[in-house]
Formats: sequence, C-alpha cells, structure tokens
Amino acid sequence: MLVRYFAAARAAAGFEEEKFDLPAGATVADLLEAVLAVERAAPPAGTPPLPRLLSRSSFLLNEVAVRDQATVLGPDDVVDVLPPFAGG
Repeated sequence: MLVRYFAAARAAAGFEEEKFDLPAGATVADLLEAVLAVERAAPPAGTPPLPRLLSRSSFLLNEVAVRDQATVLGPDDVVDVLPPFAGG
C-alpha cells in the first residue's frame, strides 16, 4: 500500500509518501496504526504532530473518499492523507 501525504501531513510525516506491506485483510485503521508506528523526527515548528493530524484528516482510497476505517485495503491501493485546510 502506498500512503501519500499532503500539506501539513507531509511536513509532519517528513516526506511525501511511503509504502507499507500489510497482511491480507488489513483495513484503513490497520494502515493508520502502521503509519503511527514509524519513528519520525519532530515536525517543523508550527506543524501539529502526525497523530493529531491523522485524527482530524480526511482520507482518499484510490482517489475516492473513505470514511469507514474498517474498509479493507488491497496491496496496490493508494491512500491519500488530507489534513484540514484553512481558507476557502
């Protein structure tokens, strides 16, 4: 699975994307746990830590909004992390 980070999530993660190899039947929730298990450097000043951002973020699964974290993922899926955006 590929996770792509956008905006503040990219800053908090420390890079634009990363790959995860989770077992068959893994869910979005399992993927988020794997993301949080990775040791990361502290985010730049003014950027919320990744756990806080993830708790407030929206997610896209293969470019379609996913709200149910029990959604099962496939090995070639792409999950985008979209933190809250200001402005309009």
